[in-house]
Amino acid sequence: MKLLRIGAPGEEVPAVLAADGSVRSLAALTGDVDGAFLAGGGVERVRAALAAGELPPLDAEGVRVGAPVARPGKVVCVGLNFRDHAAETGAAIPTRPVVFLKDPATVVGPYDEVLIPRGSVKTDWEVELAVVIGRTARYLDSPEQALACVAGYAVSNDVSEREFQLEFSAQWDLGKSCETFNPLGPWLVTPDEVGDPQALGMRLSVNGQVRQDGDTKEMVFDVAYLVWYLSQYMVLNPGDVVNTGTPAGVALGLPGLPYLRAGDVVELSVDGLGTQRQTFVDA
Repeated sequence: MKLLRIGAPGEEVPAVLAADGSVRSLAALTGDVDGAFLAGGGVERVRAALAAGELPPLDAEGVRVGAPVARPGKVVCVGLNFRDHAAETGAAIPTRPVVFLKDPATVVGPYDEVLIPRGSVKTDWEVELAVVIGRTARYLDSPEQALACVAGYAVSNDVSEREFQLEFSAQWDLGKSCETFNPLGPWLVTPDEVGDPQALGMRLSVNGQVRQDGDTKEMVFDVAYLVWYLSQYMVLNPGDVVNTGTPAGVALGLPGLPYLRAGDVVELSVDGLGTQRQTFVDA
């Protein structure tokens, strides 16, 4: 299934994209697609109601698409998780996942404008596979247990300001947590539709020019390992988001390639998870 949320910021309503392409309201089942919904068997209730024809159509024509999950409790990110991306930035292949946190308030809709921060000269793009947690993951015994904790997957743009990230602080947070720096969606796609999360093509273009063209099979640490690993150090709660890393092709790794400026348009997609499109504007 493909779950989504539509409406103005702060006024989104939950919905599901049916197989016939129609958008169906989830108002009778839940007030939102959030951690409580995911933890309480919400996906199964939607599947049953959809099969029974109990969900009314929702007029989504021209309506804004928000992030497919309400504001997460946390956004956990994994850096340098593609060998080619590590190589292009001059970094060694990690022997353990490189983990950092991103402000959950950065999460916006997949077609929302993204704000280039004041003083920015190095705003960069990163197409990523996002994992949305559906069941508490705490001290999992093995990676084999991890995928049962996944509610679904989404496209994520881990927008980054490289000067803030790498030159202004010993930590990465300053360059990762700027306003609007995590477009997410358009859908939360359940695992049964996604299949193998390690067999998904990923693409990103800037102003129509392809910059990234990778595949999740190239991850250093796969989704199952990451969820297991993170559960050894923090509790992953339903509704939390894990950004799993980006392939080569970012501006940071290509000297002479311009960073993003006001008016630039970024389009990105992951196989089966939909497409995002953002226009970048000055804050």
